[in-house]
Amino acid sequence: MWARKFVGSILGFRAPVVAPRLSALAPITQQTRNLGNLQPRRRKYKKAQKGRVPVRVGNSTKGNYMAFGDYGIRVKDGLRLSANTIGAIHSMLRRQLKAIKGLQIWLRVFPDIPVTTKGTEVRMGKGKGAFDYWACRVPKDKIIFEMSGPSLNLELAKSAMRQAGFKLGVPTEFVVADETTRQPKKKDLPKTCIPFQHAK
Repeated sequence: MWARKFVGSILGFRAPVVAPRLSALAPITQQTRNLGNLQPRRRKYKKAQKGRVPVRVGNSTKGNYMAFGDYGIRVKDGLRLSANTIGAIHSMLRRQLKAIKGLQIWLRVFPDIPVTTKGTEVRMGKGKGAFDYWACRVPKDKIIFEMSGPSLNLELAKSAMRQAGFKLGVPTEFVVADETTRQPKKKDLPKTCIPFQHAK
């Protein structure tokens, strides 16, 4: 009888939980991403359906106005941008304007859609293809790049954005920040006003 009680006390013993010291924890480092490796940190599903570039039929103006810089580039047709194209445009802008001190470039789109591909002359079936690259769907009239700098003038910005438009493959428009291209405040808009006129 006493042996049972002894064994039961040993099996029922639990070691006290000791909280780790703060000095023993690993230091928390902040992850920084460069434009050479544009991809989301986490995604619920590793593959996605192809989808379509959104066509705004409800007078939505999200992303159509300048928000940060003094100059921008707007696409006049919907397209799907790959992460490599975005990185190439950013590198080209930095190279064209490397003489500008304090240059700032803002990216208004982010590639978060996985695109898969299958090899050529592959028979149908056998599942979806393997992951190839990240992309983003850009609707019509959306601003994708903005930039500003203390010594950046109109001619230099227009020339650089013109070179960026060649890499997009769709008609583009050079945008200068002013009262008409800035996002209007909600109180200044009538209830029945369309704040942005889409290109015909």
